[in-house]
Amino acid sequence: MNVFLNKWYKNHALVYKILLFLVTTLFIVYLFPKTGKFRYSFEKGKPWQSENLYAPFNFAIKKSQNEIEHEKLEIEKNSPVYFEGNMDIEPKVLSDYIYRFNQAFKDSSYLNTRNSHLYKWGKSFVEKLYTKGVLDQDYNYPDNKPAIIATSNTFQKELQYGSLYELSELRQLIEKDFDNNLTVEYRNSMISIFFDVIKPNIGLNESLTQKALEEGLSKISLTRGSIEQDQLIISKGQVVEDEQYTILNSLKSEYESQVWNTANYNWVLVAYTLLVALALLMLLLFLRKYRMEVFLNNTKVTFIFFNIALMILLTTLIINYNSQYIYVVPLCILPLVLKAFFDARLGLFAHVLTVLLLGFIVPNSYEYMFLQIIAGIVTILTVSELYKRANLFISVGQITFIYIIAYFAFFVIHEGQLTGLKWETFGLFILSGLATLFVQPLIYIYEKIFGLVSDVSLLELSDTNTKLLKELSNKAPGTFHHSLNVANLAEASANEIGANSMLIRVGALYHDIGKMKNPTYFTENQSTMINPHDELSSSESARIIIDHAINGIEIAKKHNLPDRVIDFIRTHHGTSLVYYFYMKEKATNEDVDIKDFSYPGPKPFSKETAILMMCDSVEAASKSLKEPTSTKINEFVENIINKQMDNGQFLNADITFKEIQSIKKVLKHKLANIYHLRIEYPE
Repeated sequence: MNVFLNKWYKNHALVYKILLFLVTTLFIVYLFPKTGKFRYSFEKGKPWQSENLYAPFNFAIKKSQNEIEHEKLEIEKNSPVYFEGNMDIEPKVLSDYIYRFNQAFKDSSYLNTRNSHLYKWGKSFVEKLYTKGVLDQDYNYPDNKPAIIATSNTFQKELQYGSLYELSELRQLIEKDFDNNLTVEYRNSMISIFFDVIKPNIGLNESLTQKALEEGLSKISLTRGSIEQDQLIISKGQVVEDEQYTILNSLKSEYESQVWNTANYNWVLVAYTLLVALALLMLLLFLRKYRMEVFLNNTKVTFIFFNIALMILLTTLIINYNSQYIYVVPLCILPLVLKAFFDARLGLFAHVLTVLLLGFIVPNSYEYMFLQIIAGIVTILTVSELYKRANLFISVGQITFIYIIAYFAFFVIHEGQLTGLKWETFGLFILSGLATLFVQPLIYIYEKIFGLVSDVSLLELSDTNTKLLKELSNKAPGTFHHSLNVANLAEASANEIGANSMLIRVGALYHDIGKMKNPTYFTENQSTMINPHDELSSSESARIIIDHAINGIEIAKKHNLPDRVIDFIRTHHGTSLVYYFYMKEKATNEDVDIKDFSYPGPKPFSKETAILMMCDSVEAASKSLKEPTSTKINEFVENIINKQMDNGQFLNADITFKEIQSIKKVLKHKLANIYHLRIEYPE
């Protein structure tokens, strides 16, 4: 049992990675739709690249969405409108007409008779109105819209909506129908009568109208025709036109839906698991081969896997809601975040793998993957110094522009024209760009949750007014000044070879904070001629000098400095020798152990930590230069850095000879500017 526990404890980091790998794989597979994937890829207007395709089984040809929408519009156009008719209105109106007519023309013996021409015309007009019907209000229907008038839910008559009369057009109807032989006075009197007596007798029956519409829509068939098994669908090289495109989509849909009801479901699940596991395994192998420091840190590996799973989760949620909104997901946040905490290469690699995984579930997978990969590349290439707000806005604008250009190109290729271009998709790209701006607060949240450090945090740490640096300047002013000089040299060197200048500047500012514990034991802080080392043995002095690195680590952890910064404190002396005290001890003791006078390490393991070692040694030793000249400075820099190379201090750092030569050149130039000769001013 103890043996097992020891083995587990020894390999717990690997066990954790295996569990993380399995959990992430199963989670992503759980999010994926459990259907088969059609084996052929095709695009409208493009030649069929595969062999002749024959129908593997009988299936119906599904109508396109445009066809279905067209049928819906036709049904809505031709669906009848139902009105309720009131048969009691017409007799009452006729009765009122007779009464009002007699009242209006009681003084005229000729007109006040039922045989008069005016009376007959008015009665005929009333009967004409109610033969079709008078609407209770104006309805916004086309004139050719079928209308059915029913009384007590019983069919009465069918006509067109335009033949029904509206109260608003009563005056127009009277003037149009009125006998021109009669005087204007009679016309006005009749208009007044009709406005008083005419009442609507039909009104809209909304329930029957809606029911008729729904019944018509329910009869729409989603298919048209069928394809028999072994029937040729498309030949190799044939252009995928509208009809073939519809048939192929029908076959694809039928093929994918059949998996639900067959034993193939389990095999599809296994296949998805294998593909997802393969993609995540490639990520782990990449980390192990090219980013070992990340691979060995379980927190960082968890962070990467979490972000990949998060992007896939957001995308699947949007697809399940409405696949048309798929481009609103700000997928470019992934490379932005990973670049902020790690590097561009890792960010792009993880982004591409994520896009490849999403290609299984998104519609138009090729178009989607092309757009997202291009956008990811643009993100990596354009975004630098993320802590500068303007850079983020510019990059987001560039990403959005690339989305729009690529989508426009794909649309023209597919359709061959601009008609039907979905402008709302451009709006989705803009929304995605705006959502990408959320990366700034997201980085801050990630820093607090995962304990990582970004350039924004580094910028805050580089402020010399921070509590720790203020304490350093008060307790060890010489060391503080030395750290500032080293920071300037290191930053210039980093810019020369393309290293992280922000990180190395912060590392240089804090690399000697351990000297605050015993500041007077370091020459740069000795303001008097008294040297406390004179009262100590060589071994004791060497121990105090060596311990400043260990003390620095303790102080840094106490003040919650990031591990990336603490790495500079650990490695800025590597395994070098405290040469002065070693030689002093050796003069009296030949059996001196060199390990007692050597720093514990580790050696620098990155470009940044290697640069700091060079700059720290050169800056500290430059104080001993007497009457510095260009030649002396050149020899001085060469000797120091070459000695560090000979001692193997840079063996673990990914730095080349070419880069070291470039750093030497920068240091020589900087020191020459610092120690240049000034003219002697007269007294």
